[in-house]
Amino acid sequence: MAVVLAGSTFAACTMPAMAQISVTIGRTPPPLRYEARPAMPGPGYVWVEGYWRVDRGRYVWAPGVWQRPPYEGAYWNHPHYDRYPDGWHFHEGHWDHEDHDDHHDWGHR
Repeated sequence: MAVVLAGSTFAACTMPAMAQISVTIGRTPPPLRYEARPAMPGPGYVWVEGYWRVDRGRYVWAPGVWQRPPYEGAYWNHPHYDRYPDGWHFHEGHWDHEDHDDHHDWGHR
């Protein structure tokens, strides 16, 4: 089931739990900010860089944080924006497997 909220410059779409959340905004995202990383809180942490999130139709900076990967072999797939004909689409960040391409059925040669 999908829920779509639309306004003059902002729309959001919520998908089932396994899908990504997509947000569309008409304005170009601001440039990324440089952030000085605080000291790592301990072994095994990964720096998750800050990004521009959308809040009520405007960009708001979400600062970077140290996080522990949720499982062995996980890597952070950073949030990002892509431009489409209807505006900029936000793709939220998520943890992914290092071997995510190893499970495709490419056929036998």
